[in-house]
Amino acid sequence: MNELFNIKDKVVAITGSTGVLAGELARYLAKEGAKIVFMGRSQAKLDSAMKSLEDCDCLGCVADVLDSPALEKARADILQKYGKLDALINGAGGNMPGATIPPDKTFFDLDVSQWADVLKLNLQGTLLPTMVFGEIFKEQKYGCVVNFSSMTAESAVTRVLGYSNAKASVNNLTKWLAVEFAQKFGEGVRVNAIAPGFFISEQNRALLTNPDGTFTQRGQTVINKTPFKRFGNADEICGAAHYLISDASKFVTGTIMAIDGGFSCFSGV
Repeated sequence: MNELFNIKDKVVAITGSTGVLAGELARYLAKEGAKIVFMGRSQAKLDSAMKSLEDCDCLGCVADVLDSPALEKARADILQKYGKLDALINGAGGNMPGATIPPDKTFFDLDVSQWADVLKLNLQGTLLPTMVFGEIFKEQKYGCVVNFSSMTAESAVTRVLGYSNAKASVNNLTKWLAVEFAQKFGEGVRVNAIAPGFFISEQNRALLTNPDGTFTQRGQTVINKTPFKRFGNADEICGAAHYLISDASKFVTGTIMAIDGGFSCFSGV
């Protein structure tokens, strides 16, 4: 059974790994024996993300997920150092203020330009790395893609219009690619996604918690609709991603795995 979950010496590239969730995941997988390619836009942030992993086999690549030439250089660096790639985790993404609808505004106040930018970052920022690194999987006839989705993709969560739209598109892309890759390149190339619920980060902290640590009205609403009655911890995405890049999930593709304490399945009554 342990061999099913063994990821020692698997080479895993992770975009957005200078961030909170993808960074936590990258460090966890490195400590489990995987060879991790940290990817981000800043060398200083890459160095900071990797500084506790001196005993692990890691590579840092400066690359914006919207910059194909930079991604192609990262691909060349990976192949030069490791000669293969076992998994790609698309962890880069985010939101922008203009793509949200605050309580004192309506849909008609939406900044369409920022809405488009959020779709570009989250959707194109998943598609382009998959195009670049998926070339390796096509040639190898094996490899796993794990996309970062969100539970906001499946239901109407107020305010976050652009982010919800983008992650819904990521879900569809995940399923479409799962079928495409299996049919064209064989069952060794799989595509799945994880859909985190509410995790506290710098991006949403002010929306969910007050300076004294108590919940805002929105934060309390989230807690009330979460059967576990708490927010997620960053390390709680690690087990699901570990499973999806391991042989334990070799008959799993096209799946969107919720990691949300039951938020997405609870009607509130």
